[in-house]
Amino acid sequence: MATGFMTTTAVDTETTLLSRQELRDRLQAVGDSRYHHRHPFHLRMHKGELTRGQLQAWALNRYYYQSRIPIKDSLILAKSDDPAFRRAWRKRILDHDGDQDGYGGIEKWIQLAEAAGLARKQVIPCSGVLPGVRYAVDAYLALVRDSSLLVAVASSLTELFSRDLISLRMDQMRIHYPYLVPGLAYFEGRLTQAPEDATFAFDYVAEHAKTRQEQEQVIGALEAKCAILWAQLDAIDYAYVSPGNIPPGAFVPACD
Repeated sequence: MATGFMTTTAVDTETTLLSRQELRDRLQAVGDSRYHHRHPFHLRMHKGELTRGQLQAWALNRYYYQSRIPIKDSLILAKSDDPAFRRAWRKRILDHDGDQDGYGGIEKWIQLAEAAGLARKQVIPCSGVLPGVRYAVDAYLALVRDSSLLVAVASSLTELFSRDLISLRMDQMRIHYPYLVPGLAYFEGRLTQAPEDATFAFDYVAEHAKTRQEQEQVIGALEAKCAILWAQLDAIDYAYVSPGNIPPGAFVPACD
């Protein structure tokens, strides 16, 4: 059994380097089976089965993840001594922080939470975030901080699959949760940002994973990131859907 960021496939006797397309296919297989588009919470969301309170809880808890993305990307920047890489990667920080107050993906996520019925003063402090969500997001930061640049970049490759999920989510929100429509600007931006970011990240790992072991580390990093995203939704689903066990100190919806 492999350990760390290696996949469960035994690779000690597999030394042949995967082709670029074979690597892409392996990554796609991870997304097909492990990305959080399959999570029951998202399936309920897309069927229109969530209450306003449950959507508020999702928006508030997901904000903790959104707010940590520029920190994650700053950790990745600090690992690289290549100015060209840093110039390309810092775009991600601007996408989320904006280049001035009132702009960027984090602000747009706050607007989504406001459309759900939350006040920004409830969202920004992250005081009501579930412990499970906090632990999962912090684990993502630790993964990036403690890993090689190659693995840290590879952990972002969930963006390979996010555009399809975002498109579906926007369509279903317009149908089932029309009150959220004024807050969909975040998703609209990610429709173009995510594919651009994914292309750059995949090109990077395809070029810099020089051995089969490094290629397996890339695949393992994507598996780890998928598990982190799944764990966040597990915590939200457990607290706010079934069995509905909200831990002390966590956000309690005021509406059904």
